[in-house]
Amino acid sequence: MSKRAYLVLEDGTVFEGMNFGAEGEAWGEVVFNTAMTGYQEVLTDPSYKGQIVTMTYPLIGNYGINDEDIESWRPWVEGFVVKEASGIVSNWRAKKSLDQYLKENNIVGIEGIDTRELTKRLREVGSQMGIISTVESDPVKLLEKARKLPKIEGRDLVKDVTCQKGYTWKQGDWSLTGYREVAETKYKVVVYDFGVKYNILRMLAEVGFEVHVVPAHTLAEDVLEMKPDGVFLSNGPGDPAPVEYAIKNIRKLVGKVPICGICLGHQLLGLALGGKTYKLKFGHHGANHPVKDLINNRIEITSQNHNFVVDPDSITGEVEVTHINLNDYTVEGLRHKGIPAFSVQFHPEASPGPHDSRNIFKAFREMIDVHNG
Repeated sequence: MSKRAYLVLEDGTVFEGMNFGAEGEAWGEVVFNTAMTGYQEVLTDPSYKGQIVTMTYPLIGNYGINDEDIESWRPWVEGFVVKEASGIVSNWRAKKSLDQYLKENNIVGIEGIDTRELTKRLREVGSQMGIISTVESDPVKLLEKARKLPKIEGRDLVKDVTCQKGYTWKQGDWSLTGYREVAETKYKVVVYDFGVKYNILRMLAEVGFEVHVVPAHTLAEDVLEMKPDGVFLSNGPGDPAPVEYAIKNIRKLVGKVPICGICLGHQLLGLALGGKTYKLKFGHHGANHPVKDLINNRIEITSQNHNFVVDPDSITGEVEVTHINLNDYTVEGLRHKGIPAFSVQFHPEASPGPHDSRNIFKAFREMIDVHNG
């Protein structure tokens, strides 16, 4: 029999359900993800560090967990919320159940609550701090804890997810026989790991980059000594503003080497170019967000995962907005008119999600082509 569990939000909302995954207590900022599939990629995305993720799709776990659909070396979500965790696993690649995977990685989950009601609450009030517990049955005590939790704003979560030492990446895209190793490369790119997803590295390798990953605190001078053809700024968790060391290093690199950024990397580039960021009410998390490319007037369905965005009113001079979100018209892309530097807020590598925007990686290579003459 499953153990009773509670999810308590800082505004006093209480959800009672049943435990799956690990037992115990977990806390974080509660957000919702609208993807229908891809829960394994969501769990292992470092951008979710500090957050409890709610899946809006009602049945999660039916195809189990495999060895290939991971985006990092471990899962990063603080807790997991679903309407129904499937007790049946049916997929030819599956190695274990979602419940087993969460237990093995000490991630507390709760199922059997009305995730539609929870999602509506988060949309109305905004993302909130919350606690999942299987060890405390008094919601009043859990509420007291929830209201004392540190917010996402102002915290440097990058230091918790970045690699400790650099490494080289050679794995390319996936096929029915597994991921292929890319042998032929044209350019050398240094990737700042702010919480990079594996599929970003795969897509960079796939378009012909020799990929070298470095920790988030790596000095700009050390990167330039590596003589890269380009520098890539990865995705990552939380608020970009407190990651001041990254912003300072990016400023030193701007104009000296072509730069491309995704998600947190996009926000950090925006800050380095003189812009500002602010927090969204409930963020963008899912695999079905429409984005308009203002340069070619093309609309793409994108995968997204972020709580902060660049303020368009703070962008001046030679920096222009290249993409906008068609749900709320927030900034989804930037480029500098005078130097080789551009970024996007969404995730062109998908995982999970559509492949509409994979051309971003080719655009980065083409920018380096032009820069090299």
